[in-house]
Amino acid sequence: MSVSEEQSELPEQMRVRREKLDRLRAEGVDPYPVTFPRTATNAEIREKYAELEPGAATGDHVGVVGRVMLSRVGGKLCFATIRDGSGDLQIMLSLDRLGEESLAAWKRDVDLGDHVGIEGEVITSRRGELSIMADSWQITSKCLRPLPEKHAGLSDPEARVRLRYVDLIVNDEARRMAHIRSATVRAVRDFWHEEGYLEVETPMLQPIHGGASARPFKTQINAYGGMELYLRIAIELYLKRLVVGGIEKVFEMNRNFRNEGADATHNPEFTMLEAYGTYLDYNGMADLTQRMYQRAVVAALGTSVVVHGEHEVDLGLTQWPRITLYGSVSEALGEEITTETSLEQLRKYADQREIHWDPKWGPGKLVQEFFEELIEHTLIQPTFVMDYPLETSPLTRQHRDNPLLTEKWDLIGFGTELGTAYSELVDPVEQRRRLTEQSLLAAGGDAEAMQLDEDFLQALEYAMPPTGGMGAGIDRMIMAFTGKNIRETILFPLVRPN
Repeated sequence: MSVSEEQSELPEQMRVRREKLDRLRAEGVDPYPVTFPRTATNAEIREKYAELEPGAATGDHVGVVGRVMLSRVGGKLCFATIRDGSGDLQIMLSLDRLGEESLAAWKRDVDLGDHVGIEGEVITSRRGELSIMADSWQITSKCLRPLPEKHAGLSDPEARVRLRYVDLIVNDEARRMAHIRSATVRAVRDFWHEEGYLEVETPMLQPIHGGASARPFKTQINAYGGMELYLRIAIELYLKRLVVGGIEKVFEMNRNFRNEGADATHNPEFTMLEAYGTYLDYNGMADLTQRMYQRAVVAALGTSVVVHGEHEVDLGLTQWPRITLYGSVSEALGEEITTETSLEQLRKYADQREIHWDPKWGPGKLVQEFFEELIEHTLIQPTFVMDYPLETSPLTRQHRDNPLLTEKWDLIGFGTELGTAYSELVDPVEQRRRLTEQSLLAAGGDAEAMQLDEDFLQALEYAMPPTGGMGAGIDRMIMAFTGKNIRETILFPLVRPN
């Protein structure tokens, strides 16, 4: 098929733009030049000349660039709004400044979505709109596909995800989210650096998956004879090796991968923070986590107050609430629940409230299910839920006051988990026993159970000092700040192919 035949198959607007492209090239015009003499961003122009009166002429000449977002074509005067990475700016193109040929070329050659460069004088229109009166212009990148209609934008949420680059072009909120994410990540990283923690990078390809209960992604490495590897599900076990090695304060913020469901709060690939500090416990990690969140929200939003629908929450509170798992479940059930409550009695409570339970679950798992069904969605103000069952926390130190509990908290806010922390289990004998139990579950077909990691256990045998550890999902953090779902906080969430 010839080029002309291919173009005839295109939708009309794309065909017209391709024809313009061909014509420009035939006329010796490069529609994709290597650069343009830009002297200022649109935001810099707006800041410098913010106080100009209507109808002012500065005599200052600048070079600006941007994508044409709006265009009004007149006889002797044309207006356009161009957008660069810093914002929008109006340009004006007049017959007396440009001449007949150049103005006619603007009207004929430029489409919405084209990138252009403008050299001209900074002025204000009679209505007071800061503008650049063009002395010359140039197409810097021809847009071959039409932009979505101005007011509707990409109305289909699925299209917004699949065509994120178009969403960013037309949607102010999408660009805002990108900036919020960047500010959040930077603030979190700065917080831990200032606390004296060393930032490291640990393997994402691992021979054994561990550190969490989750289904991994599998792959293999040809250079090692097809050896099976896993994309990591957690950062934990390698950071603990570093603590054994003498790095007493350590953190990493990077990708984890879990081969599980995708929904409004989960993506198979997500950004995780984990931090470990020696001679801290889970209470100390709660203090650090609260301050980290408070630092990050102000950096991201300029305020500590976040809005989720009808809820307005000030994250700047001096002390976030701390409750216990068993205490909160007891209050919700109207019955005292302790680690001594029998499994039979817990099942009766579950049946009375029509809460599903699995015969394989022990009492600790069932109590945790009560919390997730009855309480978690009601916690809007971020709250540290303390002291989880030993049964559900295989890497966590036993509670100093109750051996059936662990020193673990989950941070719950806006109805979802925002982080977790432990007083870490550093006893290599007890850790081996628990991981052996996990490996038996894995051998029995539990795809989420951890494998026995002999290298990690060997590291613990070199003695790991008392340590507190915490983890927080960066995507969840941004969801907490903005009230958006995970697909809006990630620039390119995983989607099914069309």
